[in-house]
Amino acid sequence: QVQLVESGGGLVQAGGSLRLSCAASGSIGSIISIKAVGWYRQAPGKQRELVAVITVGHSPNYADSVKGRFTISRDNAKNTVYLQMNSLKPEDTAVYYCNAEWGPKRLSSWGQGTQVTVSS
Repeated sequence: QVQLVESGGGLVQAGGSLRLSCAASGSIGSIISIKAVGWYRQAPGKQRELVAVITVGHSPNYADSVKGRFTISRDNAKNTVYLQMNSLKPEDTAVYYCNAEWGPKRLSSWGQGTQVTVSS
């Protein structure tokens, strides 16, 4: 099993920055089997949407709405994936979730979410 814990959310003014962290834990075998880690967000009354994803052997991908503002990165030594969010807008307000796909069957694990609120 892979467990994920997000942190770094909070309240920020428009134009500000936040860095979210997604720390993975579990057996060594499950950790090294992670194929992709993505950041998703869900605003009230809206569907959960993909924000950014980093896949082994591929360049990161971003939603059009965050391109040029958000950067996803990982620190393998810390089993942690980050989402650096700059030039934040009120429409970025949402609960942000981390997701990992792992194992030969591409099982999916979710974190508990972290709230990001951007005030205008």
